[in-house]
Amino acid sequence: MSKIREVAAAAKADSFRMASLPGEVRDDALRAIERALRGHRDAILAANAADLKDAENADLPEPILKRLKFDDGKIEDAIAGIRDLIGLPDPIGRVLMKRQLDEGLVLTQLTCPIGVVGVIFESRPDALVQIATLCLKSGNCAILKGGSEARHTNKALAGAIHEAGIQAGLPVGFLTLLESRADIDELLTCHESIDLIIPRGSNAFVRYIMDHSDIPVMGHSDGICHVYVDRAADIERAMSIIRDSKVQYAAACNAVETVVVHADIAERLLPPLRRELEAKGVIMRGAARVTDILTGIEPATAEDNTTEYLDFIVSLVMVDSLDEAIDHINTYGSHHTDCIVTEDEAAAERFMRLVDSAGVYENCSTRFADGFRYGLGAEVGISTGKLHARGPVGLEGLQTYKYRLRGEGHIVDDYAKGRKTFKFREL
Repeated sequence: MSKIREVAAAAKADSFRMASLPGEVRDDALRAIERALRGHRDAILAANAADLKDAENADLPEPILKRLKFDDGKIEDAIAGIRDLIGLPDPIGRVLMKRQLDEGLVLTQLTCPIGVVGVIFESRPDALVQIATLCLKSGNCAILKGGSEARHTNKALAGAIHEAGIQAGLPVGFLTLLESRADIDELLTCHESIDLIIPRGSNAFVRYIMDHSDIPVMGHSDGICHVYVDRAADIERAMSIIRDSKVQYAAACNAVETVVVHADIAERLLPPLRRELEAKGVIMRGAARVTDILTGIEPATAEDNTTEYLDFIVSLVMVDSLDEAIDHINTYGSHHTDCIVTEDEAAAERFMRLVDSAGVYENCSTRFADGFRYGLGAEVGISTGKLHARGPVGLEGLQTYKYRLRGEGHIVDDYAKGRKTFKFREL
């Protein structure tokens, strides 16, 4: 058996113990990890400085450098996220349904961990802390593979977390960090040990994972998010929402990439929006008719409709109706997060009902699409699929369920022959 298969098998064996640990033990381990992050702060910062230096020498793009940075502020954010997790109820063993099938025959549906979750992510060391601690709180074992550009930081973080968790009574396999990119291909074949793969990266990267594994994959490939400014929008509110959605953190998957504008409001919105965004260093690309109002901006191409910039770039599209905006978003979006800005509640309701995305918003920034901001205790990723979990995947998304049936010698033959009948009753 290869090393990776041994690692996966060991994690699988430990996942049963992990799932049975009391919630108090898992919360104590989170407290120990919080202390470890503080105690290893200098080593973590030094490791990140080494990664940043390597990235700058390799001339990596600015958005990657921003995601790679893990400074004092990021450490405090990580610790705050751990505290929030500790404060959340134990997700394991929550009763979803309890039903009497017949006298003395009771069926219960309750939550339980998925088992072993493999997460492959790029660039962001803070993702390692979020994923490891969410898996811990939810009773899952985690096998993580971070991007090579963050190898020093990831190793320092994983080492501190693993040591603290073991000392707090967790099984050794609760967390495993893979360091070689070559490990990914073998990891994807471990369907007998790994229950779920969550990839976080580019469209091509996620598609590669899906095409090369029989393990269930959950995640999203692109974050092509839209803000639609309706004819009944408040101009100042629209500009504030667009600015935050684009500028607050342009490298995030929930940053807006395309602004869709109703033609009736375009003349009043676009010129001040141009001044607002260009002052923040945003490059604007306009589709047909937009360039008639905003002369001199870059013309948008069909490719811009399906591009996740992750940078200070935004495309602008003009439409003649709410339904045209909805059709554009459903056609070109990635079903991640899309927003309508309007004072017309009927228009907002139609937009939120018909736009087929994991998050549909009214009058607020797309940047709210985040597990921490949803009160989920951070997230392991955002799912744009429709099975199992959708949107930011927090503790609930890392649970599945099982059925427990308790009887008193009941047999099916009695019901098949009519000697007994079911008496369904919700308990």
